[in-house]
Amino acid sequence: MEEILSQIKAFQKRLGDLAIILNLPKLKAEIVGLGLDTEDQGFWQDQAKAKETLKKIEFYKKEISGFENLKTELGELEELVGLIKETPDKDLEKDIKKRFVSVQKEFQAFEFKTLFKEKYDPSSAIMAIHAGAGGSDAQDWAEILTRMYLRFFEKMGFRAKIIDESKGKEAGIKSAVIDVSGSYAYGYLRSEAGVHRLVRISPFNADALRHTSFALVEVLPEIGEIAEVKIDPKDLKIDTFKSSGPGGQYVNKTESAIRLTHIPSGLAVASQSERSQAQNREVAMKILRAKLHQKYLEDRQAEKKKIRGEFKSAEWGNQIRSYVLHPYKMVKDHRTGYETSNAERVLDGDIIDFIESYLRKSGKK
Repeated sequence: MEEILSQIKAFQKRLGDLAIILNLPKLKAEIVGLGLDTEDQGFWQDQAKAKETLKKIEFYKKEISGFENLKTELGELEELVGLIKETPDKDLEKDIKKRFVSVQKEFQAFEFKTLFKEKYDPSSAIMAIHAGAGGSDAQDWAEILTRMYLRFFEKMGFRAKIIDESKGKEAGIKSAVIDVSGSYAYGYLRSEAGVHRLVRISPFNADALRHTSFALVEVLPEIGEIAEVKIDPKDLKIDTFKSSGPGGQYVNKTESAIRLTHIPSGLAVASQSERSQAQNREVAMKILRAKLHQKYLEDRQAEKKKIRGEFKSAEWGNQIRSYVLHPYKMVKDHRTGYETSNAERVLDGDIIDFIESYLRKSGKK
């Protein structure tokens, strides 16, 4: 029991450190402030903003309750260990050990959240996967990556929906856009943005030669209306077309799919997963806001680098991760050095170790 008591005290100290990192008084003040906003008579006039406010309140409350629950459980365990010192009880000792294992897991999960330090980490996300040059091999690789992420989302309990997809002529996909809903979805997925490289024996080559394929993954946070991004309806070109994806009996019969082109920036987005034009337009606007916000941030960063004399043109750059299936099996992240020989498990969606190693390394910077 002495060892468990020592670990409990260590967890309590670390929990105190986490309270400082999370700034709990600020979170509580945010809840009070947002709560006052909900009492305003015109609160529901802007439904999108109202829903975003309620979502923030719920998120902050979960953060605080998670901390308070851990604090209470650790305190109770400490009392039980003290009790068993005075009155030995084998059944109680077993119960303490069992509860400690459970609390230990809860603590590790809670502590892991402190790695999410970026502004939009708690948000849902929009992921886009694009096949690189290389024809069928690259398009097949893009589809394999899409399947890998869909399985990861399922494991994490995220809700995922393909909102736009362009099929390859012979196999695979040219691109796919996925709407990923869930707490910290962007926080987890921002580690995946970049070029992914596959090395394997090509299934499309009659001579069974080794082939290298590339795919680009983009990850954007889902954001509401913000001051930095104002979209004037006059700046939008709206095209409609028949959906080629899921959507019920009216698919390919009505032009429910929407493509929005933001004329000033040249950015174009599409949605074809919903059954009506209005729903697809709403989804497309969500993606466009995220892309324009990303462009706003990139332009600011590029201007800073240009002033410092460090500006470089935007390129795909080097791959962030390699997936080698021949002549040996290995998946390696080139940013962190983390690797595994179990490539099949990774392609089946088990990528959490890569994400965690990236977050821990980037958190130290």
